[in-house]
Amino acid sequence: MKKVLLLILMVLMIMGIAPHTLAADQVKIGFLVKMPEEDWFQDEWKYAEEAGEDFGFEVIKIATTDGGEVLSAIDNLATQGAQGFVICTPDVRLGPAIVTAANANNLKVMSVDDQFVDANGEPMEEVPHMGISAYKIGRSVGETLIKELDNRGWELSEVGCLCMSYDQLPTLKDRTDGATDELVESGFPEENIYNCSMRKDDTEGSFNAANVAINKNSEIEKWIAFGPSDSTTIGAVRALEGQGFGADEAIAVGINGDNFAINEFEKEEPTAFFASVKLDAVQHGYDTARLMYLWIAEGEEPPKVTWTSGTVINRDNYQEIVK
Repeated sequence: MKKVLLLILMVLMIMGIAPHTLAADQVKIGFLVKMPEEDWFQDEWKYAEEAGEDFGFEVIKIATTDGGEVLSAIDNLATQGAQGFVICTPDVRLGPAIVTAANANNLKVMSVDDQFVDANGEPMEEVPHMGISAYKIGRSVGETLIKELDNRGWELSEVGCLCMSYDQLPTLKDRTDGATDELVESGFPEENIYNCSMRKDDTEGSFNAANVAINKNSEIEKWIAFGPSDSTTIGAVRALEGQGFGADEAIAVGINGDNFAINEFEKEEPTAFFASVKLDAVQHGYDTARLMYLWIAEGEEPPKVTWTSGTVINRDNYQEIVK
């Protein structure tokens, strides 16, 4: 009888502590993004949480817009019992400091979108990374512009090009470099490409930089434009519109295929925003979180580098592709 009572007591004790044990063992993954207000990063968070629901782990979402916030967030994650994190850093040069902080807190780290660089500016290939084939996507932008220039029969020598550049981030520079190279190799005059350096990679920064170039080259009657994102490309479009260049006098192609692009396509009257290269936020949110989970729970380290591509969307096909 005593043995039976002891067995019952042991079962009750196990049942009582099991929930606490499960809670303690639950995998927690941080997901840190540099610009939380942008649709791209909102989508990454959303898909990361979907992965959490599918695999049974918790996603801790943190906005980290500068280096101080990044280091504070890493300490915060450790305090909350996280075992690893995925990060799109606000500055790729923070890579060594991020890795040091992660190691000090016994956290695994994986970069997304923007790859860490070391003190010599070289990619930190020891940190698993999922990035965008930035240069290749940029060439898709240039190819799309050339095709539409041919369709309209515009004389290339008479067209000006606004290249909205932000060279502080290598992945953004690779995008604009790819577009520029594709244009030049396709016969677009290099001297007609005006580098519009933005102080900040957003719509306002692009609008201001584009206005300067347009005003300096008032003799140009037709324009093409591109930027490292939809929001920066739209800044150039708004500047062109302010100077009287609409859909018949200008062609612009963006990158991301996010709500900035969709809002342009859904306007009743077409704007100069002609197309965008849509990137895959599902891979960058869901897959990075899933890979981090497998690394923590099963010891399966993610691939050192994974590159993703994009699809050109416009007013005619965006609904089908986005759906």
